[in-house]
Amino acid sequence: MKEYNRIIFVGQSGTSREPMAAGIFQDFTTRRPFEVLARGLVVLFPEPMNQKAEAVLISNGINTEDFISVQLTEEDLTEDTLVLAMEEAQKEKILEQYEPQFPENIQVLTEFVGDELEILDPYGGALQAYGLCYETLRKSIKKLVNMLN
Repeated sequence: MKEYNRIIFVGQSGTSREPMAAGIFQDFTTRRPFEVLARGLVVLFPEPMNQKAEAVLISNGINTEDFISVQLTEEDLTEDTLVLAMEEAQKEKILEQYEPQFPENIQVLTEFVGDELEILDPYGGALQAYGLCYETLRKSIKKLVNMLN
């Protein structure tokens, strides 16, 4: 597998699944350090993390302090960056919109680690939906960490 120094989790708004994924990843121990970021495809203005996503992370002992959503940019898409989208549609949008130099670095998280289903967007759902999203993310990210180690 290619050596990456940076991992960016990308979703629609960059305020729930993406910071949850970044927080979960940083909760694991990796053999070497990675810069871990969360980005959105449609960030019209910087927003804090979704309150329910934040509550789920905090209840699992993950620090979410000072998180603000950030738009994905072309500068983010470097040779040593693994970009993990939450859904196939988002991966397609990145490939279409940014025409990255290294398209092989753009993947769907669950597909990349060999899981069958995409990470469902809990947006607008009850706190339980966010909890379920957290559990699903944690399983996929554990596989990701094992792959990178």
